[in-house]
Amino acid sequence: MSNDSPKAFAALRLPGFRVYFLTSALAMMADSIEHAISYWILFEKFESPALGGFAALSHWLPFLFFSVYSGALADRFDPRRLIQIGMSIFMLVSIGWGLLFATDSLQVWHAMVLLTLHGFAGVLWGPSAQLLIHDIVGPQQLHSAVRLGSTSRTLGVVAGPAVGGLLLLAMGPAWGILFNALIYLPMILWLWKAPYGPKFRKGTPSAPRAMRGLADIVATIREIAGRPAIVSMTLLAGGAALFVAGGYHAQMPEFAHDLGHTEADFSYSMLLAADGAGALVAGLALESRGWLRAQPRTACLLALIWCLAMASFAATTWYPLALLLLFVAGFVELTFFAMAQTLVQMNAPADMRGRVIGLYSMAAGGMRAFSGVTIGIVGSIIGIHWSLALSAMALFAAVSLLIAFVVRPAPAG
Repeated sequence: MSNDSPKAFAALRLPGFRVYFLTSALAMMADSIEHAISYWILFEKFESPALGGFAALSHWLPFLFFSVYSGALADRFDPRRLIQIGMSIFMLVSIGWGLLFATDSLQVWHAMVLLTLHGFAGVLWGPSAQLLIHDIVGPQQLHSAVRLGSTSRTLGVVAGPAVGGLLLLAMGPAWGILFNALIYLPMILWLWKAPYGPKFRKGTPSAPRAMRGLADIVATIREIAGRPAIVSMTLLAGGAALFVAGGYHAQMPEFAHDLGHTEADFSYSMLLAADGAGALVAGLALESRGWLRAQPRTACLLALIWCLAMASFAATTWYPLALLLLFVAGFVELTFFAMAQTLVQMNAPADMRGRVIGLYSMAAGGMRAFSGVTIGIVGSIIGIHWSLALSAMALFAAVSLLIAFVVRPAPAG
């Protein structure tokens, strides 16, 4: 193997990133545990589809409206402290749920407040975490770090519901979610003295730009307009989030029923876990071999494969094939999203990297709030199989146009 060949798990060779990987996976697991416990209790107590819809909107709409502002804060202040504030809000929300469950005093407005706070905590965490990754590994190992960071989040998402179920059984909802608050502590404590952030960066620091509200978003868009890699990857992530994203997860019970599985049994659980397993395998397999370097054209081609896998899943009536297609979809989804995020970070100007990452998060996260419309609401009219298939093929057409008009091959030499 030549010296220029990518090394397996390159970012994990750095001690700082190893700690970040583990603490980030724990924090993501705690986030998933909270969802698993709180959503179950909300369903038992209120049986309100509207409240379930509010839970999804309160999670993603803050990303749509405030990601750029969060990125601007990360440009001006220490991202470690912003992540600690986000983790602290997560802890307070878990404690709030626990106290309300223990005293049996939960009301709808309590739930709405806690769900909204949880969404804002996620916005503080997201852009700052990506800026911190850049500080930990630098540009050389950035693709490896972003891909492994996505893998750590997938680990948390996959493990969270299982651990949440165990906590429900062993400790009950109140003590289980109170215990969950402690899982955020490792990241908070490590960040206290972690040698990263503005004062540890080499070279002359850039003067932070003033925060100007909505003008920040407009200025950021103008700044990246001449950078095709950032534009194309932001459009790719936003389109994927708008048309498909996780909008089909909420419809999985109906897909399972149509595939011949009418009970909430192991077969249904496998459908829920198949794309997460694909994402996990992607992170481990690609990192172990150092395959698929980040290129805009490669990311778009992988997104096209994702569209075909999702459309085929919507059309199939054979359960084993449905599992395989979801696995493939999870594999390529993690791969192209990690590429897109890497390219945005690598091409962002240093003095406004947080804002650019915030704009990307606004597209990749905030637009997910509307995937429930493209799949769920449209599906209530034409059927979820047609709505998912048409959404996937609409994205296929959009990505094809992106390749034709935005993503250009690199000039020779």
